[in-house]
Amino acid sequence: MKKNKTADKHKNLIWAYKKYFLILLFGLFLTFAYFFVLKDIPSTARIDKINYPQSTNIYDRNKKLLYSIYVSKNQTFVSLSSIPNDLENATIAIEDKDFYKHGAIDPRGITRAIYSTLIKREVQGGSTITQQLVKNSLLTQNRTISRKIKEIVLSFVVESIYDKNKILEMYLNQVSYGGTAWGVAAASQVYFDKPVEKLNLSESAFLAGLPEAPSLYSPFGSHPELAKQRQIETLKKMKQQGYISEKQEKNAISYQLKFSKLPDKIRAPHFVFYVKDLLVQKYGQKMVEQGGFNVITSLDLDLQKFAESTVATEVAKLKDYDVSNGASVVTNPATGEILAMVGSHNYFDIQHDGNVNIAISQRQPGSSIKPINYAVGLLKGYTAATAIIDQPVCFPNPTGKSYCPVNYDGKYHGVVQMRFALGNSFNIPAVKMLKLNGVEDMIATASAMGIKTFNDPSRYGLSLTLGGGEVTMLDMTEAFGVFANQGYKIDLQPILKVTDSSGKVLEEYHSPKSPIFGKKVLPSEVTYIISHILLDNNARSMAFGEFSPLRIGNLPISVKTGTTNDFRDNWTIGYTASNVVAVWVGNNDNKPMNGLVSGITGAAPIWHKIMQHLVANKPPEWPKKPDNIVDRQICAVSGLLPQEGSDKCPVRTEYFIKGTEPKTTEPAKQKVFIDKATNDLAKPGQTDNMEEKEEILFSDPTGDRYCLTCPHPQ
Repeated sequence: MKKNKTADKHKNLIWAYKKYFLILLFGLFLTFAYFFVLKDIPSTARIDKINYPQSTNIYDRNKKLLYSIYVSKNQTFVSLSSIPNDLENATIAIEDKDFYKHGAIDPRGITRAIYSTLIKREVQGGSTITQQLVKNSLLTQNRTISRKIKEIVLSFVVESIYDKNKILEMYLNQVSYGGTAWGVAAASQVYFDKPVEKLNLSESAFLAGLPEAPSLYSPFGSHPELAKQRQIETLKKMKQQGYISEKQEKNAISYQLKFSKLPDKIRAPHFVFYVKDLLVQKYGQKMVEQGGFNVITSLDLDLQKFAESTVATEVAKLKDYDVSNGASVVTNPATGEILAMVGSHNYFDIQHDGNVNIAISQRQPGSSIKPINYAVGLLKGYTAATAIIDQPVCFPNPTGKSYCPVNYDGKYHGVVQMRFALGNSFNIPAVKMLKLNGVEDMIATASAMGIKTFNDPSRYGLSLTLGGGEVTMLDMTEAFGVFANQGYKIDLQPILKVTDSSGKVLEEYHSPKSPIFGKKVLPSEVTYIISHILLDNNARSMAFGEFSPLRIGNLPISVKTGTTNDFRDNWTIGYTASNVVAVWVGNNDNKPMNGLVSGITGAAPIWHKIMQHLVANKPPEWPKKPDNIVDRQICAVSGLLPQEGSDKCPVRTEYFIKGTEPKTTEPAKQKVFIDKATNDLAKPGQTDNMEEKEEILFSDPTGDRYCLTCPHPQ
């Protein structure tokens, strides 16, 4: 009996040792697991989208993707409700068919994976969608035992926090689909150039098959046929699991997939980076590159493509004129929206710095700035009938050589009224007009209209009206928009709406229903007269001919050209109430163009094609005539009222702001001394070779005189 007690005591002691040993062993295991496996396990709080960098997507006005801005991952989060059911079902069918039935792990899947690996010598994944989410979002891709333990532990934690739909949503938004495309939203744009919600069954099955091996199954890789095989496999599993019918399977397989030509492409690159800079200035670099903004811009992608093609085609034709580049901007003046921005003929032309955005670069505008000068003249009481003598003239320069402007055609045109001086872009009358207006007043008006580069009046002289001050194309379109808007200035607006990753609206532009919401910077009477001069084909025919590219049928379209004296910049800017179109051609390095380039052989053909495209099949848009604009019959040459009687001058009709109509009649003949050699007025102090005759003299506002009836040589 005693022996049995001793044996029992011995057994109990052995069991106690075993128990302590097991406890110690388990403790050592826990210690090992903690220090070598679980110590650095990440928090599942990071798994939700709010903590992940997201791409900022920039769209055109019709929500066509222009570009995705991101640091390393092109990633945009979308809700499960925005993802097609076909894509959800395809993903489950090919990745984890019992996703909604099992827990964090699938024992049968693990068993199949072990059997396939050890017996069949084929690598087969046994991870659930939850495990893949954890692996892709929280852990490294290293295939180690410790990582696998962490993956399993974290998968249980994730399944205890989130429901299955949320887990599937996170997976579809965070898994890699190849390259920089992370998540189904980015993948849909990269591969099919469409929003994820517009994917069909065939496209959904294709995307669902990519995550297993994105590079191998990429349609842009070396073996695109493998991508098709993977898609077919996915569709087969969908049919087997009851998601689709056999007919749907066959139709999806036979559907011809249309892939994007270039992954990670960029559309309207100059405009996109212009918008990005504006966003960075407002929200900061980090938020723009990682904040998941959705930006709806004012750009019309279809119009942008047309403008890009037109600029590229026409610039190619100008090679013999030593022209290597061109640019264009199209706006809606009533709203300020930028509809197209072509910063160069080819953004990717490295040789000619094609990435430089001419639309925001400072260039000299040539004569395209003249309408602003003449608008100032109208403000000061001059009229479209005010005549200025176009003859040789020099202006003293206290600091150097006198300034002696010349006309583009090298000729002098005598008495020229404002309408024809501006229409034909004669230089001498424009310089004399600026002399009357004052440089400071022109700069003040230009600045009010949107020109931001005329900062210091002391830097400029009378050549300012011929383009002697640098401007940007955007500023010029804004300024010409004032003419189109009956005197109202509307700031350019490239961004219509910005929302953050959660859908919160950060800013939104509500376009005005009329220009009255802008700032009134010019009287509508002034803009009406300028616009009417610039649409008057007869007023410009002397310089440009009757059928120049500035004319689009008989439509009332106001337009002005500009070419710098050194032939480095060539412009055409024109407008209706609905659109302003600005075009520039030249060379980025300021190399002069061939002298044959003029207002109608350089930028004008590009302008003509773009504007013609815009006005096609639309009713004419005449400038709205203000109530206090009146018309009067005036002498066709002097702009004064005609005399009564048989000597009445040839007349024409002109528009005036009420109260500025001419009050004096054309003068009668008077006795003057004429130089016999020139048949013109004798010079001051001349004493020989003269004769006295009766002629009609005209004096312009600067005090210069001209003989109207003398036989001037042509």
